[in-house]
Amino acid sequence: MTADTETPKKRTPRPCPICNKMSVARYHPFCSERCGNIDLHRWLGENYRVPSQEPADFAPEAPLPEDGTED
Repeated sequence: MTADTETPKKRTPRPCPICNKMSVARYHPFCSERCGNIDLHRWLGENYRVPSQEPADFAPEAPLPEDGTED
């Protein structure tokens, strides 16, 4: 089978993560373009974050001199 003849897999409708209405295939996993845009705004506004802990001895490396050689 080529990519042109394959049928897309059907997704099981699930609740929209924003408003809990049933999702629509066109906007999956959301129920509407509006809910998709709300989610995008949350990502771009950095409301969603992955927690991390920097090691105590973390220090950024010093930048190299402009000629690119190390001393």
